[in-house]
Amino acid sequence: MSAPPSDSELARLDAVELAARIRSGELSAVEVVQATIDRIERLDGEVNAVIHEQYEQALELAASPDLADGPFRGVPMLIKDLWAVEAGQPHHAGIQALKDANFIAPDESNLVTRYKQAGFVIVGRTNTPELGLMATTEPAAYGPTRNPWNLEHGAGGSSGGAAAAVAAGMLPAANASDGGGSIRIPAAMCGLVGLKPSRGRISQGPREEWSFSCQHVVSHTVRDTAAILDACAIPFPGDGVVAPDHGRPYAERAATDPGRLRIGLMPDNHRLDNHPDCEAAVRRTADLLADLGHEVVESRPEAFTHVGEVKDLVQAFNVHWRAGAVSSMLTLGRQLGRTVTAEDVEPGTWAMAEAGRGVTGPEFLQAEATMGRWRRELAAWWEDFDVLLTPTTTQPAPRIGELSPTADEPLRGSKRSVPYSVYTSPFNASGQPAISLPAGLSGDGLPLAVQLVGAYGREDVLLSVSGQLERALDWSATRAPLHA
Repeated sequence: MSAPPSDSELARLDAVELAARIRSGELSAVEVVQATIDRIERLDGEVNAVIHEQYEQALELAASPDLADGPFRGVPMLIKDLWAVEAGQPHHAGIQALKDANFIAPDESNLVTRYKQAGFVIVGRTNTPELGLMATTEPAAYGPTRNPWNLEHGAGGSSGGAAAAVAAGMLPAANASDGGGSIRIPAAMCGLVGLKPSRGRISQGPREEWSFSCQHVVSHTVRDTAAILDACAIPFPGDGVVAPDHGRPYAERAATDPGRLRIGLMPDNHRLDNHPDCEAAVRRTADLLADLGHEVVESRPEAFTHVGEVKDLVQAFNVHWRAGAVSSMLTLGRQLGRTVTAEDVEPGTWAMAEAGRGVTGPEFLQAEATMGRWRRELAAWWEDFDVLLTPTTTQPAPRIGELSPTADEPLRGSKRSVPYSVYTSPFNASGQPAISLPAGLSGDGLPLAVQLVGAYGREDVLLSVSGQLERALDWSATRAPLHA
């Protein structure tokens, strides 16, 4: 009989492998969950990724015959403390007022139900910026989450806590959400795989407040991202949008080369210059894809070439985002049972909501129409191409504090987040699937990443070519300096 894996070996197993070893009896669910808890307790003092602990309940469930016999039976999961609520557990969304009130969620998100049906054991909740409004995770309520690659730098936002936990080896995958890049940006900054699925791929119920936002995970491997999508992308009755199915099961597609694809390279954008290391990374990836047999040509959707249309999209996106901040304040008021004041939230959140209060109903509908025109024009490019390749961000991870709002400049965080969302947010507006993949390290040793974008509903294509790149690059073999 072989010796049991050491903790460092266990920390390098992905969720699919952990589930297989639990099914075989080589490991027990209790052993795996306890090892995860031990790693969180040992590492999180430096990282600050996990803000709510559910350790006793997790161990009880891991030992219980009531643990669901799904494909990930006994595998630990962390939930981002923003959108995905779990009945009976804290839900603070990075807001000090909810923390002070010790707010407990009364209901449960459909995705959390799917996690439980899949057999995941939830061990806690992760840090997030207030309402997910910035590309860094530094809420006043819980303090900054630090990047395991360099603790002086941020882990991205808004799923920074999730990404830091996975990058540090606390567990193989963690829940994340993406309303403007919030899965892909932290994945890029922490050297992880981060797929934003198509709009409607994963149920947003029962709280369908943000049409831009999508839920999934950050992980080390494409097969985890694919297999967890297989387990969770099952619609519920009443879902407002359900993405069309292509190419399932996704796990099989991730393990199968895609054949020859036509890939468009968009190495720069319409608004900001790239850091040289970010542009070099995307060009290296383009060369590798060509070496793998794909047709790679420098091309971009025509929608990106019209400056006026891009400006219209940015304005429409901002209208939607500001109106969303007002809606969030109304939700917060219901949760607190009183009117929300400026003292309840950070200056940047209040300033965005104040700007949103000036948005009229017709202006909001006009913004929706603008994004509809953008979506249709953008989609036409995918009639001739299979995948669009871009950098994920224009810059590597910022230092802690660089994106923080101030009393004098409350929207500083939002403005300074633009270099990190300029490539990601257009595809929240369009609803298309997009994945961030590791692409080496900068000269300063920080992770770099590229983004692949597919046609609406075509996660199967993205996961197949991503798996091919992973087999060529083996990025999960390289881990952060701070790792279990």
